[in-house]
Formats: sequence, structure tokens, C-alpha cells
Amino acid sequence: MTLKFGILDQSIVFPGQTPTEALGNTVKLAQLAEKLGFERFWVSEHHDSPQMAGASPEVLISHLLARTDKIRIGSGGVMLQHYSPYKVAENFNVLASLAPGRVDLGIGRAPGGLPRSTKALQKGVTEPETLDDKLVELERLLTGSLGEEHPLAGLQANPLPVEPAQIYLLGTSVSSARLAAERGYPYAFALFINNDPEAARVAFDTYRERFNGANGAEPRTILGLSVIAADTEEEAAELAGHFKSVRVTLASGKTVNVGTLEQAEEFARQAGETYTAEVRDADITRGTKETVRKRLLELRDTYGVDELIFTTIVPDFAKRVRSFQLLKEAFEEQPV
Repeated sequence: MTLKFGILDQSIVFPGQTPTEALGNTVKLAQLAEKLGFERFWVSEHHDSPQMAGASPEVLISHLLARTDKIRIGSGGVMLQHYSPYKVAENFNVLASLAPGRVDLGIGRAPGGLPRSTKALQKGVTEPETLDDKLVELERLLTGSLGEEHPLAGLQANPLPVEPAQIYLLGTSVSSARLAAERGYPYAFALFINNDPEAARVAFDTYRERFNGANGAEPRTILGLSVIAADTEEEAAELAGHFKSVRVTLASGKTVNVGTLEQAEEFARQAGETYTAEVRDADITRGTKETVRKRLLELRDTYGVDELIFTTIVPDFAKRVRSFQLLKEAFEEQPV
């Protein structure tokens, strides 16, 4: 099996940088990913966060498509709970018409921000729907009309592209895996957000067991990882630092992953609920290219995934570039 690789960039505004510089680095990384032969390059969606410049993946994807030639460009992901499926379909049908066969539409289930931004994004929105309902509507609009049974029968999200954007469902839980399987979508589990290996294993097993293979579709899996490759083990350890992952559980039972205890407290304050927080060391695959290669193949075999997509949180842009170059070298020297 040929293992494919992608990059997920969060357009992080590191200390001392401006948002313009952060977005400029995202463009450079997309071009690097294409040069290195990576399969895809995704950008994320974050709201009300000064540390993240990528609030509008559709706008950024359009720019990245224009600045690259062949690599697939997509969202990792659009937070569909906030939006009209019709408008998302229009956006991505335009993108897919501009760059046929190059557009991925990753759908995220998280809010992409704290409760305050969720309220702002959904202000004035009527007729709330479940994410499952929105996915059904989005899928139909990407490929044609809603169908005669729909209240808006005949509505089209023009222009209809020759090759619509490929839908991926992103998640960190069994429920996301189950939904991806039921809809017959490719599924990406973000281990860099939820670093519970058992949760990842159960999610992938559930996805394969329940996959709806209608119309000849086959299950396709992606594992999202935080990875740092360096020329020495010591440099990799230094670059990895002491990042933490905080799992927040609200009194209502809702869970979310954030980066710090301060963010956990603020999330709960805005939600108006009591909470508990579990602090974990961030799961970062780090080391020399040989060490990282070995670990990535172990993860590939553990979860049986078709593709790996990397995020690399390193403030020094040159070292981030070096990390991706080393990853490419590791698998060129010993193909799998």
C-alpha cells in the first residue's frame, strides 16, 4: 500500500508576527507541499482567536489554488454547524469550477472557537438543523438540486462543477466516525487534538464496520498528527517544547479540546456551565527523520490508515520547512 501524505496548516500567528506574515507562510507551505509531492494541503477554521489568522478557509483556499498548480487544496475543516449548506455549496462549487479535481471540502464538527464566537456566527440564523441534516443537504447541492421532496425543490448551488469538491468528515470521536460511515465519506481522525489512542482505535474500527458502500464507495481513512522532524533528537525535543492538550467536559456533557487551562476556564465561562478539565501532554511525533519514519509507520499499522496529514507547530518558519523536507526524505530513501 502506498502511503500518502498531506499538510494541515493552522495559520498560527506566532509571537512577533503579524497575521499577514502568518498567512504568507501558509502560502509558502502550500507551495512547498506541492514541490515535495504531498497529496493535499488543508487549512483550518478558527474564530475569535488572535493566535490564528485562518478564520475563512474558503477565501484562503481560493488564494492557495491560484498560487499552486496541481496539489489538492481544502478545508480542515469548514464548521458546518454555523452555516447554510446552500452557501457552503455555492462557495465550494465556485472553487471546484475554478480548479477542477483539486478541491477538498473537509467538514468539522467542533465550533472552531469559544461560545461567544458561536453566538456571533449563528446570530439571526433560523430553522436550526442537525449536522446530519445539513450534510445531506450540502451533498445534494454540491452535485445538483435538492430533490422534489424538499421545501426548496429545484434550488441549485450554481455553478455546478464537472467534478464537485470531495467531502471529508473530520472528527475526534466515535460519533464522528459513525456519521462518516453512514454518509459514505472519507474520515479523518485528529490525533493531535484528541490524543487518546483507544478513542482513535475505536473510531476507525467503527468507521470500517459501519461504512456505507453504496455506489461502490470504499472506506478511506486519514490520521491527523502533530509531527516535528529535525536533524538531531535534541533539536526535535527542544522544538516540541512542552505543549499541552486540555480536554474540557461541561456539566451538560459537551466536550471540547483546548490548548490551555486558561482557555478551558474561558470556554466554560462563556458557556455558562461548570466544568472539569483533564490536562495531557500533547502527542507530538518528534525526532530525526529515521525516528519519525519508524513512529509514523507504527501509527499507520496500528490504525490501518490510508493517509497521514501533518501539522507542525514550530514558530521558526525555516525549521518548520526543514521538518517537512526531512519527512519527505525519510520516505523517499525507504519507500513504503
